[in-house]
Amino acid sequence: MSETRNFVLRDKKGNEHGVFTGKQPRQAALKVANRGKGKKSKPEEIRLRERGTKKVHVFKGWKEIVDAPKNKPDWMPDKINKPFVKKVGIEKLEKV
Repeated sequence: MSETRNFVLRDKKGNEHGVFTGKQPRQAALKVANRGKGKKSKPEEIRLRERGTKKVHVFKGWKEIVDAPKNKPDWMPDKINKPFVKKVGIEKLEKV
């Protein structure tokens, strides 16, 4: 069973903003996409640097409003946000 890993959100200038956790980079990217403003027609770029490494995972992400599942709890609304991500690639940093 793999451990949870920390991923730091980076912007295009290289500034780091927040930490998202997940066992895989995709899991952390889904969390970022759910908070973002990207749409399917215009997805936003998500750049996550894995803590302790020089790897930057690059994704395109967006969210859509979809119907809640049939077996939803009473407190859940009828429409929910569903995040989507697509991996673009991995970049290596020169220095951390």
